[in-house]
Amino acid sequence: MQFKDYDANKIADKLKQVLEFEAKYGENTTSKGWKKWCNDINYRKSEWQWRQSIAKSHAYKHNITSN
Repeated sequence: MQFKDYDANKIADKLKQVLEFEAKYGENTTSKGWKKWCNDINYRKSEWQWRQSIAKSHAYKHNITSN
């Protein structure tokens, strides 16, 4: 499987949501992470690769095969 970035409009919508949250409640570690995710394609790719590794580890541990 190969990384395919999210739709630019969905990323922009998420960034807008994060900025509105921060304007209302202030910045926190979660909102900082989301901002980084929205603004950095390499961060999104690394996060995707991490999730793929977790899924492979889980599949191996539980003897799950993909068709």
